[in-house]
Amino acid sequence: MAKKKISIKDIAKTLGISITTVSFILNGKAREKRISEELTKKVQQYIKEVGYTPSHLAQSLRLGKSKVIVFMVEDISNQFFASIARLIEEKAYKNGYKIIYCSTENETAKARELINTFKVRNVDGFIITPTPDLEESVKGLLDEGFGLVLFDRYMPSVDSSYVIVENEKSAFEATQHLIDTGCKNVALITVESEQIQMTDRLKGYQNAMLQNQLTPNIFQVKFHNIAEEEAYNRIFDYFSNNPDFDGVFFATNYLAFEGLEALGNLGMDVPGQVKVVSFDDHYFFKLYKPKITAIEQPLELIAEKLMEAILHQLDEAEMNSEPKQFTLPNKLNARDSSII
Repeated sequence: MAKKKISIKDIAKTLGISITTVSFILNGKAREKRISEELTKKVQQYIKEVGYTPSHLAQSLRLGKSKVIVFMVEDISNQFFASIARLIEEKAYKNGYKIIYCSTENETAKARELINTFKVRNVDGFIITPTPDLEESVKGLLDEGFGLVLFDRYMPSVDSSYVIVENEKSAFEATQHLIDTGCKNVALITVESEQIQMTDRLKGYQNAMLQNQLTPNIFQVKFHNIAEEEAYNRIFDYFSNNPDFDGVFFATNYLAFEGLEALGNLGMDVPGQVKVVSFDDHYFFKLYKPKITAIEQPLELIAEKLMEAILHQLDEAEMNSEPKQFTLPNKLNARDSSII
């Protein structure tokens, strides 16, 4: 037979005190309610002895908070998102919160379904990398009073908290770095996307090329919902048909993985024949020969600002205050692939 779960009522009856007193002590309000330190310790010791754990649902209904935050990203298995998730989990735990992870696969219908699912489960807030056309769902969360922070990309039409990086500036610096090392025909390998972080990287590349009176050379790969082999084939074909480029800027690290393989199979020497820079540094780039120059996003700082922004929204004293919006600097790590 299953052991009966101990309730607050049981604790109160055993110790000869009121249910309200036990509740105040459990919720950290003993000092506020002028409950003696002696009684507080007595209740806490008894709770520890009997192994009492409060009902999460009952506690969330009583306090109006579940202490749960949803971390909804494009792909939680992606190294960038996974790294942020791990850091977020640590910081959330220290502040008394738990994290639920989920992936949208950049599908708007899935993102809407996940939002609706978690809304009815009484979560406190959402950290979201938004999919296309998610504006109405995001506005709905704000209107309903959920904590909300957008991450990696933002929505110009929605006045919300967000944490992003300097995509346009970093793409400009990466392209300028290739030009400064002697490149005259720099190709940009990017994805077919209207997401603002990708359009900003495109702008940065174009501005650097035009300011140096060079002709932009852009190849957009349809990467979503296709096999990696197909993406590789498209990049391979592009390089084969455009042999005159002397520099390549990859707008994402997963494009760089396929592109570096293509360059190797074409027998193109890096950096002797073509110099390479990638956005979003990866441990693989330090292992590759030659080591790959890459833009490093500030993972620790991103996680710190995400928690600062979401906790700001979940703090009752800060409700209805202005959203926190952070645009963080990246770092260009120059390595062997761009320097001879």
